[in-house]
Amino acid sequence: MASPSLRSSTTATAVAAAQSNNGGIGRSERQQVHPTRQTTSSVRSKPASSSSTSRRSVTPTSRIPYSNPEFQQDGGRVRVAVRVRPRNAEDLISDSDYGDSVEVQPELKRLKLRKNNWMSESYRFDEIFTETASQNRVYQVVAKPVVESVLNGYNGTVMAYGQTGTGKTYTLGRLGYDDASERGIMVRALEDIISSTAPACDIVEVSYLQLYMESIQDLLAPEKTNILIHEDSKTGEVSLPGASVVRIKDLDHFLQLLQIGEANRHAANTNLNTESSRSHAILMVFVRRSVQEKSTDEITSQEKAFRNVLPIIQRSKLLIVDLAGSERVDKSGSEGHLLEEAKFINLSLTSLGKCINALAENSPHIPTRDSKLTRLLRDSFGGTARTSLIITIGPSARHYAETSSTIMFGQRAMKIVNTVKLKEEFDYESQCRKLESQVDNLTAEFERQLKLRDSKKYELERQLTECQDSFSEAKENLITRSEFLEKENTRLDLEMKDLLYQLNSQKEHHDLMHGKVVQLEASLEQGKQHQLESSTYQKILADTTQMYEEKISKLMKQLEDEHARSRSTEDQLDAMKKLLTDGQKTIQRHEMEHSTYQIALADTTQMYENKIAELMEQLEDEHSRFEDLKEEVNLAKKLRHQQSSIKGKKEIDELRVKLQEMNQLYELTINEFQSLKSDYSDLSEKKERLNEELQDVKQRLLVEEKKRKTLDNELVKLKKDVPEKEDDFEDKKSYMKENIYKGSSALGNPMGLHNSNPSRESLSSQRETPSSQRATIAKICEEVGLQKIVQLMTSEDLDVQTHAVKMVANLAAEDMNQEKIMEEGGLDALLMLLKSSQNTTILRVASGAIANLAMNEVNQGLIMSRGGAQLLAGTASKTNDPQTLRMVAGALANLCGNERLHMMLKEDGGIKALLGMARSGSSDVIAQVARGMANFAKCESRGTIQGHRKGHSLLIEDGALTWLIGNSNTTSSSTKRHIELALCHLAQNEDNANDFIFCGGLKELVRISTESSREDIRNLAKKTLRLSPKFQTEIRAE
Repeated sequence: MASPSLRSSTTATAVAAAQSNNGGIGRSERQQVHPTRQTTSSVRSKPASSSSTSRRSVTPTSRIPYSNPEFQQDGGRVRVAVRVRPRNAEDLISDSDYGDSVEVQPELKRLKLRKNNWMSESYRFDEIFTETASQNRVYQVVAKPVVESVLNGYNGTVMAYGQTGTGKTYTLGRLGYDDASERGIMVRALEDIISSTAPACDIVEVSYLQLYMESIQDLLAPEKTNILIHEDSKTGEVSLPGASVVRIKDLDHFLQLLQIGEANRHAANTNLNTESSRSHAILMVFVRRSVQEKSTDEITSQEKAFRNVLPIIQRSKLLIVDLAGSERVDKSGSEGHLLEEAKFINLSLTSLGKCINALAENSPHIPTRDSKLTRLLRDSFGGTARTSLIITIGPSARHYAETSSTIMFGQRAMKIVNTVKLKEEFDYESQCRKLESQVDNLTAEFERQLKLRDSKKYELERQLTECQDSFSEAKENLITRSEFLEKENTRLDLEMKDLLYQLNSQKEHHDLMHGKVVQLEASLEQGKQHQLESSTYQKILADTTQMYEEKISKLMKQLEDEHARSRSTEDQLDAMKKLLTDGQKTIQRHEMEHSTYQIALADTTQMYENKIAELMEQLEDEHSRFEDLKEEVNLAKKLRHQQSSIKGKKEIDELRVKLQEMNQLYELTINEFQSLKSDYSDLSEKKERLNEELQDVKQRLLVEEKKRKTLDNELVKLKKDVPEKEDDFEDKKSYMKENIYKGSSALGNPMGLHNSNPSRESLSSQRETPSSQRATIAKICEEVGLQKIVQLMTSEDLDVQTHAVKMVANLAAEDMNQEKIMEEGGLDALLMLLKSSQNTTILRVASGAIANLAMNEVNQGLIMSRGGAQLLAGTASKTNDPQTLRMVAGALANLCGNERLHMMLKEDGGIKALLGMARSGSSDVIAQVARGMANFAKCESRGTIQGHRKGHSLLIEDGALTWLIGNSNTTSSSTKRHIELALCHLAQNEDNANDFIFCGGLKELVRISTESSREDIRNLAKKTLRLSPKFQTEIRAE
């Protein structure tokens, strides 16, 4: 919409043009512009005299001067026509109490725009089309003259401009499969060009591009993105070397290309249009025609002789531009990625408007480099092309501002005058190709003769070399064979010598073994004698060993008792470790001390083991002593028994000393246990201090909330005391409503959170302003820190946990905070709450926060990779709260809009969870489920059309088709619209046709094509039925 300053300046310029009788537009239009082969600069309208620029009170009809016959015959000026869209169902419902804001007078070529019942403005254009105007008449008046000039060698442009949903794409790009009378300008223009050219000598080529978010993309080859613009430094001509250029065979070939381009073009569902174009589409038609005779007689004899040798061709270009519709965000409802698209669309249209203003006002500087759109249309406005502009408007009074802005755009465009130029040149390329082909034939023949002679020479040389090679190979084979036989003879001699040596060594070994056998027999006889002697010694040794074994068993029992005591101390230490789990963070400081205790315990156990090892060594020493005593067995047995008893008493005394040392170690472990108890008491005191700090934070939050409420009450009192004007009051009232709505949706209630008490929350949201809410949240984040808030989400205190989750949900409603939340681990904390919490409020708020994060495509992949879909499905299964189910369904519906996540979403149970939530009966939950089905089906149909997806629909595999058919007659308009869109997109996949026929979906699709309240949905259903062979066969059979 144009600003007031821009409208006033345009009005002043129009008044000055009207008062300067032959100045401005009229004077420039009477200049006869002759086509020429030389490069000429573009001519714009002359500026009005300085005396006519003073401000005056004039009527709106003085914007455009009355035309004269010369004005109608002049082809250099931009021709502007207006087409009024018929009323649709929404206009009839919303404007039932108001009249039309547009009144057309086609016989006078005049249009009246009513602001209200007593104010109207009148404008004049080159042509006015009423609501009943046919497509053929629009083409004959607007595009036919431009197409004829293109066939005669001039460049031409046909462009559509207007608000979204006013019929631009219908006027330009309608294919008209069912009815040829519905065909748009693109199809009719190519039909005339193909019929007027000869395929043998003329060439017709097309390129189909789109300007999407300031990036030029090829609609015929989607892999080509961000195509660069090239400008010729000499001629200033704009070209796109990276775009694909396709030669047209016939009209059917062009229709196939146009259908491919329309499938690849970016479109989205908004409140104003179900299939709203999100990019500017540009069809480039290149025509190359050969010229038999020159139209003029100004040809010199030298030029005639030159033309007899070289042919002449004409090169012309036709641009058909379907601009994306201008839109207001508050009316279209764009958000997220759609909002970014709307910003780029409005930015490029604003740049185009600036160029039109500069050309209309004869500005010395034209800002064509502000946008890629203005660079591509550089030749169309103020250049050498013949340009026709059709602006489309709607009759609804709701869009008065957009309609007025569109009309003012057309008025300024009518002031622009182009200098059309005939592009005729000699066909040097074809002549060069002929001469090059002749030279190539001669050189090929010469080279062929040379090759024949060389081939004979090479054949003789090859035969000679083959004979020499075969002789040398035979000689080498003989030499190698003789050398091999000599080596084999020497090897056999060596093997014979080795065998003889081995036989001799085995004979010697046999002799040695025989001698050893004799020695062993003698030693066996001696061993038998020794065994008889040693049997008596063994009996004595058995008695002594039995006595010592009894003593050792007693000592082992005492050692086992000591081990049992040590185990009991270890169990007590383990119990203390379990009691200290609540203070894990503070216990980390004492890990070093605990490690020292473990080392001391390990040392004590090692000491016990060492002592046991010493005892075992002592026993071994005793055994060795008994072996020494074997020689003294015949001595006095009494003396030996006394000595053995004395040694036993000494060992018992040593063991008693060792037991006392172990008791001392046990007392040391008890002391360490007491120290650990004191550490545990210290940790409990620290925990109490942390709880006190949390209570302080809560109190500060409550104080901040009280301060904010007091400030809001003071603002309300001040507004009541201060008087305001009526006009200012109305403007501020509407502004306050918008801000209150935005604040409640973005901060106080993101994605519909906390609806358990709607009346209380609506009152608080009206009292709170967005600035105060943002200031409060920013202040809390600065004092506490986002990382601390995320950590508080894991607190065991339910109130602290609830406040922390609400704070994160409010922050997630703004895009600038989402990246920080992801970096600080907010997503992991939210998913952990869904997994572990049983509180309904926490589940509802956490699900809403995840739904806000799922609006970002990068966040969607992270949510799925961390099992978010499984957790959301589990949350839906364990709660019956309608608000919680709505949050979960909204999050899953946002994830359904990403085609790359569809398979993971199905495997994790996301689709089944959506269908299960629909059984709750809540209209809000069903609306979110229907939106998710529509997003899922639309992504699948896009992938099927583009060719990178094949096979059965994942939705049908989970039983979504039956649910969609059963709920297609719902009373909610938004739910019904999403269900109808989902059915239409599912039916576009031919693999789903049998399921539609079996489940009754075909009958529902036929009903939608005739009874749907949305015209675009009816057209989509008709298109789907027409393109499916199975549907056509079934309909004929019925």
